[in-house]
Amino acid sequence: MAFVSQFNQLPCKTLSLNPPQPHPISKPSILPLSSIGVGARVAAGKSAISARPVCKIRAVGNDDEWGEEKVEPYDDGSAVAVAEEEPLEQSEIYKLKKALVDSFYGTDRGLRASSETRAEIVELITQLEAKNPTPAPTEALTLLNGKWILAYTSFSGLFPLLSRSTFPLVKVEEISQTIDSEGFTVQNSVQFSGPLATTSISTNAKFEVRSPQRVQIKFEEGVIGTPQLTDSIVIPENVEFLGQKIDLSPFNGIISSIQNTASNVAKTISSQPPIKFSIPNTKPESWLLTTYLDEDLRISRGDVGSVFVLIKEGSSLLLP
Repeated sequence: MAFVSQFNQLPCKTLSLNPPQPHPISKPSILPLSSIGVGARVAAGKSAISARPVCKIRAVGNDDEWGEEKVEPYDDGSAVAVAEEEPLEQSEIYKLKKALVDSFYGTDRGLRASSETRAEIVELITQLEAKNPTPAPTEALTLLNGKWILAYTSFSGLFPLLSRSTFPLVKVEEISQTIDSEGFTVQNSVQFSGPLATTSISTNAKFEVRSPQRVQIKFEEGVIGTPQLTDSIVIPENVEFLGQKIDLSPFNGIISSIQNTASNVAKTISSQPPIKFSIPNTKPESWLLTTYLDEDLRISRGDVGSVFVLIKEGSSLLLP
C-alpha cells in the first residue's frame, strides 16, 4: 500500500488501466513514454510541473534488487549526439592531415610535384580549410608560436633555391619559420649543407595583426649564419651542371689539396660572428593569411596567391 500511495503522488498523468492480470508482476517494467505523453521535463524532488509532464517510471515490487522507484528526466539524446560528434570530427581531420602529408612524398617541398599531385594536394587543403578548428588564428597566438618546418609550397620563387642545378654541391636541408608571439617577430630561415660545411641564411621581420586571420609582415634585416665544419668532408665522384654530368675522378689529387685548404679556411670562418645586412626597401612589407591552424599543422597563403604548408617542429607528422 505504501508503494501505491507513493506512485499516486508522482507528477504524471493518471492512466486508465485494463483489469489486472491474473498473475503478479515478477520483473520491473517501464511504462512506455508514448502512453504518458511528451511535454516538459520533470525533475525528481520538484513539485512544480508543466501542463504536460514527461517522465520515465520504473516500478518495483517487494524485491529490493533494483532499489527504490526513481523518476528519471526524459532525454532526447541531443547531448549524446554532440559528445560523439567531436571525436568523429577529430578523426576525420587527422585522416585528412595524414593524407596531405603523405601526398608530399617525393615532391621536394613542391618543386617536383606533378600536375595530378598538385591537384590532389589542393583538394586536401581545401577540405582541411573547411574544417579549420581555429577560425581566428591571430587570436590564438600561442598556437602560432614556435618553429614551423616547410613541408610544401606552390610559391615558385623558392624553386630556384631548391633546385640542385642552381648550386650543384649545395643541398637545402630545411626551410623554416619561427614565430615569437610575445615579441611579434618572425624569422624565415634556410639551412644549407655542402661538402665542407653547413650554414644558414635568415630574414628577421616584425608582424602586426590586421584581422582574425591576417598579419602584416615588415622585413628588417638578413643574417648569414656562421658556417659550421662538417664532421666528414665528402666530394662526389661526379656532379650535374646545366644538364651535363661532370666526372671529378681525374681531379682527385687537386680536390684533396683543395679540401685541406678549405678545411683550414672553414675553421677560421667558423670562429666569426654571423653577418647581418639590411634588406632593400623595394618590398619591405608583405602579408600572410593563415587558413588552417592546429597544434601541429599550419596552412598559410601569401600575397601572391601561393600556399604554404608547415608542420610544427617535433610533430609526429614529420616522421617518415
